[in-house]
Amino acid sequence: MKFLIVGLGNIGLEYELTRHNIGFLVADYLAGEANATFKTSRLASTANFKYKGKHIYLAKPSTYMNLSGKAVNYWMQQLKVPLEKTLIITDDIALPFQKIRMRSKGSSAGHNGLKNIEETVGINYPRLRVGIGNEFSKGGQIDYVLSRFNSEEIELLPKIIKNAGGAALSFCTIGIERTMNFFNN
Repeated sequence: MKFLIVGLGNIGLEYELTRHNIGFLVADYLAGEANATFKTSRLASTANFKYKGKHIYLAKPSTYMNLSGKAVNYWMQQLKVPLEKTLIITDDIALPFQKIRMRSKGSSAGHNGLKNIEETVGINYPRLRVGIGNEFSKGGQIDYVLSRFNSEEIELLPKIIKNAGGAALSFCTIGIERTMNFFNN
């Protein structure tokens, strides 16, 4: 059985360790735990590994956040992975820092990456939202999500990433409903 896990983010050193790139960080964690190596592929960096009898493909779109749907759709088609077995991992300013929430469907909530995925594949796709908080003043959302984590957040990041990675693997092994029961906090 195949699964596709897509971590959203922006390519380039200037975006490394920014809040908007939490999806990339979780994908990197999963690859590292599985000793899988990302390679540059069409529209994304990709890696794959086996976990508990499941073949798991990872993708980090190289299309920049606002065009993520193009990469998601391409890799779903290329790998023949259905929408319900595709998990999108993204940042969420509506969730407090450290919280994660998995859903089987929903709206983009103004997130440009999710908005583009909706336009490309529809709204009924599994997603794992990782809370980055909303410590910004009115009009400061873009600067906030594109800013780097502060030193206190950096200390907590490994635990958050490990938790989100565990939720992603759980999605692949026990399904979305049971995973939501265990991980939505």
